[in-house]
Amino acid sequence: MSESSRPLSDTATTSATDSSWGTFDAEGNYTPRQIVADDLGMSFADAIAGTMVEVEDGQLVNGTVVKVDKDEVLLDIGYKSEGVIPARELSIRNDVDPSEIVALGDKIEALVLTKEDKEGRLVLSKKRAQYERAWGTIEKIKEAEGTVEGPVIEVVKGGLIVDIGLRGFLPASLVELRRVRDLLPYVGTTVQAKIIELDKNRNNVVLSRRAFLEETQKESRDSFLTNLKSGEVREGVVSSVVSFGAFVDLGGMDGLIHVSELSWKHVDHPGAVVNVGDKVTVQVLDVDFDRERISLSLKATQQDPWQEFASTHEVGQLVYGRVTKLVPFGGFVQVGDGIEGLVHISEMSTHHVDAPEQVVTPGEELWVKIIDLDLARRRISLSIKQAAEGGELAEEYREHFEIDEHGNWTAGGDDAEREAAWAEYYQSAEGQAAVAAAAAAEAAAAQGTVAEAAGDSPAGDADAGEPPADDAAGEQA
Repeated sequence: MSESSRPLSDTATTSATDSSWGTFDAEGNYTPRQIVADDLGMSFADAIAGTMVEVEDGQLVNGTVVKVDKDEVLLDIGYKSEGVIPARELSIRNDVDPSEIVALGDKIEALVLTKEDKEGRLVLSKKRAQYERAWGTIEKIKEAEGTVEGPVIEVVKGGLIVDIGLRGFLPASLVELRRVRDLLPYVGTTVQAKIIELDKNRNNVVLSRRAFLEETQKESRDSFLTNLKSGEVREGVVSSVVSFGAFVDLGGMDGLIHVSELSWKHVDHPGAVVNVGDKVTVQVLDVDFDRERISLSLKATQQDPWQEFASTHEVGQLVYGRVTKLVPFGGFVQVGDGIEGLVHISEMSTHHVDAPEQVVTPGEELWVKIIDLDLARRRISLSIKQAAEGGELAEEYREHFEIDEHGNWTAGGDDAEREAAWAEYYQSAEGQAAVAAAAAAEAAAAQGTVAEAAGDSPAGDADAGEPPADDAAGEQA
């Protein structure tokens, strides 16, 4: 008979003398043996302590989320009490909702901040554990000159914060190949970047997405530059406007239109000529392979107003203009869109003139005669006193005034006829355009100083003082 099939009484009988089982009396009543410490090999307190983990400040531990509140999370790590993770220690993101980071039952890793705070709590940090793990990985990536990847979580002063296991700083100047003004669209996007600075003591990680783009796009950029030739005309889109010019996306790289190449006219700020998103036609001026820079020109694709003026006007013709500014040696008169000429003080009147203000004032409209036209130097010399002697009208005025077979104005000195003729001219499209251009020039002149007028005028550069009398007709700004 097997032991298991024996009657209890039999079992009891055979075990009566076995001290490990207790005893039975004559009536068969069982009395269990008293349990002693030697039976377990340890004390009861030791047995309980054996089921708990030991922790120290700075130690990494693993546990299970057992409670999620709005300002903290409780984590069971097998310690005598649950560990507390304050909301600020859950993530490198600021002002997060704990329920967005963890859920009940999640297995997570945390770092022991305080084994026992003044309230007797075990305080943990999930983000510090993540930080410690991330540093080791990031150090290896930097040594290998690799790249990191993470979502953009915040816009801060001067750049972006990227979550790469810790807070990586991406300066605004290193977000793209060119500086980006508006950083908000990057929040929530995932970016790749190179690590350019790493300092654990200062908790400082600086990233460069531009370095990553330059590395990955080098082959395509080299190909683009090789196929780009000086002098060719390209279509592009204005990608950025800065104080010194405008950048244009040519479909592979950006090129710069310097402010001096935006227009044939003087430009105070590039924003007055182009805006971001404008489609433009530009000419390639220069390609710098070593520095990977492209110089462009917008005005080269537009008609040169000086060329146009020179092709339709000749020395000796009368043109009508508006005085834009006065300088000690004369006055500037706008005679075309973006075209100014100089009336030297010696050409203002038949009598001696001590100061230009004695003859003309800014804004005054009058006839002047072209006495010199230097296209190469972009200079026009004009004369008021010679215009008073009469002469051939320029082509654009002839249909509005009575002229002889030589193009000379024959209206005479009748003020009424002259006023009627000008009234008719101003009502025409050409006249209205001339008035608008003259008004724009006058407004621009009002913003400049005399020195700027002499140095920046579309007519060229003027000397600071009065030119020699024998060269007065040809010298002008």
